[in-house]
Amino acid sequence: MAINTFARKEIKFLLDMHRYEELMKVLDEYMIPDKYCIGGKEYGIYNIYYDTPDDFLIRESLSKPYYKEKIRLRSYFSPASEDDTVFLEIKKKVGGIVTKRRVSMTLAESDEYFRTHAKPEMKKYITGQVFRELDVFLEHYHVVPKQYISYRREAFFGKDNKDFRLTFDRKITERRYDLRLDRESYGNFLIGADQRLMEVKVSDALPDWLVHKLSELKIYKTGFSKYGRAYENFVKNDIEEHRHICVSGISMMNNYLINRSV
Repeated sequence: MAINTFARKEIKFLLDMHRYEELMKVLDEYMIPDKYCIGGKEYGIYNIYYDTPDDFLIRESLSKPYYKEKIRLRSYFSPASEDDTVFLEIKKKVGGIVTKRRVSMTLAESDEYFRTHAKPEMKKYITGQVFRELDVFLEHYHVVPKQYISYRREAFFGKDNKDFRLTFDRKITERRYDLRLDRESYGNFLIGADQRLMEVKVSDALPDWLVHKLSELKIYKTGFSKYGRAYENFVKNDIEEHRHICVSGISMMNNYLINRSV
């Protein structure tokens, strides 16, 4: 059973194709592709986000608190089979620093864990620690599957700093139904076909070459959240259908979401 733990900054940028292509021209000098992206290849990432029935976690996240957390089940196969490995992740953001802890298991084992909290065989002490953290989370938040998000990704690592990572996501797809990883990837797109969501993932400062290139191309950071954007679209669509709606502490005024939770 694999486990990953890290802490880092994550900075996001939404690029048009011109800026994406111009940035890609300089990556070979400073970056190396992920082993799954050699030769211009990309890989798929498929997620189910869990939330409370009244969407508390994403509503809280959209209010931009100092501390926020979320839980998701991730696969690199679509559709995933019962024996395929999936990753159950808790992701937290505290004052701009992102930490993620995850454990791996089969899709069938993840179904059983969510039903009964029965855990697969654990050979490492740290795995038990993460499961205890997951148990506490699930006891505090009575979550259910709420959101599907998938995308195609190119990933690169710094030649001189393996902790520095750049990713480019396209075909970011969402749906709020058929919430299973053993289903095909389909749904609504969150960005245009001529756009890429770039994420800079780094444990310290951005390298000078990237800062200069971002300035030259007039690329500015954005607060884009995949789950957050999908939820905002869901609320807006409901408002358009019903003219006025107030859903679990979220209301709409002049095309802005207002969080009324306390």
